[in-house]
Amino acid sequence: MSAAAGDETSYLVGLNLQGRRVVVVGGGSVAQRRLGLLVASGAEVHVVARAATPVVESMAAKGRITLDLRDYRDGDLDGAWYVLACTNEPETNAAIVAEAERNRIFCVRADNARQGSAVTPATAHYDGLSIGVLAGGDHRRSAAVRTSIRDALAGAAVSDFDDAGTKPAGVALVGGGPGDPDLITVRGRRLLARADVVVADHLAPQELLAELDQQVEVIDAAKLPYGRAMAQQAINDILIDRARAGKFVVRLKGGDPYVFGRGYEELEACTAAGIPVTVVPGITSAISVPSAAGIPVTHRGVTHEFVVVSGHVAPDHPDSLTDWDALAKLRGTLVLLMAVERIGQFADALLAGGRPADTPVVVVQEGTLRSQRVVRADLSTVAQRVREEAVRPPAIIVIGPTAGFGLDADDPGTASDSAADGG
Repeated sequence: MSAAAGDETSYLVGLNLQGRRVVVVGGGSVAQRRLGLLVASGAEVHVVARAATPVVESMAAKGRITLDLRDYRDGDLDGAWYVLACTNEPETNAAIVAEAERNRIFCVRADNARQGSAVTPATAHYDGLSIGVLAGGDHRRSAAVRTSIRDALAGAAVSDFDDAGTKPAGVALVGGGPGDPDLITVRGRRLLARADVVVADHLAPQELLAELDQQVEVIDAAKLPYGRAMAQQAINDILIDRARAGKFVVRLKGGDPYVFGRGYEELEACTAAGIPVTVVPGITSAISVPSAAGIPVTHRGVTHEFVVVSGHVAPDHPDSLTDWDALAKLRGTLVLLMAVERIGQFADALLAGGRPADTPVVVVQEGTLRSQRVVRADLSTVAQRVREEAVRPPAIIVIGPTAGFGLDADDPGTASDSAADGG
């Protein structure tokens, strides 16, 4: 083997992985942190693992990666251009590196960088620039230098400490924005770079996790400790436990913490336990995702209001707090979150309340990401269109006159015959 990866002899290079096979062995949090950037690079990512985190499983279900739930076998690297060994078993990682070496495939070994033939630098992107920093295997140093460079380029250079010269304390509830990692706020990104522990939702921008120092504990909020649907109390307990241990904890959420994100419940729990909390607002998907699809939620002379509604319960469910008859009478824009599964019921409720059947509807799947899809319909056809186009969560549904913007007025078929990819 050549000189160990990660020392001063490493040759920093940018790989074009577009359309090329990348194999990741391991489906835990270490692998999860790397998948976002690999997918964003356009790689065809294949994961082999005995078990996978809910985020990894979700990425497979959405077609962003392929996933084989089984043991690694010799031959799994056939056809790969790049390999990451991310299991928690040194013997398995060593076998992966050995197979990669035989096949002249560059391989990152996550548990021991110097034993692989490649090392992952601390990376960042700013205004068309890609930044990579290696520090001879000192991941904390490379991450700190990377963050300083990025902040300096953004005109917001800061040290690792706050204005008082001390590390942040307690818990920060950080809104990660709608999905594109560039849409997190500057303050949110700074605090994330200083975290000792990150408790992340599956809708939080996964590429941001790849920027974290390897010593940062990343906790998948969908996994621990009570199965796939982690009880809110369990999340609260983890935030409090890690903060009491002297760790600075970032609770990273998709969108904004206070828009159907249970952020205020977590603030109440932490403050009741004497834990200081910083709230960093995020760009809510309710407004930004329609915007990314070319749809304004308001427009002068067209609508004077927009209403954001959670679709996690059906209109006739006893837990529903929404007056659907009142919504049907409004003339403005309705933005439905978490509504894909029940869109037929919501459309029926609005139609029954008097909303016109030809009201324009736009469904935006995975908004702001490379995989963004836009499906157009009207209120009478949206449920059928969602089924035909196999729309999957996460998706935002916009109902109202502005949802018809961008259509060719001379082509009436466009309203129910569009399923486009966008960025």
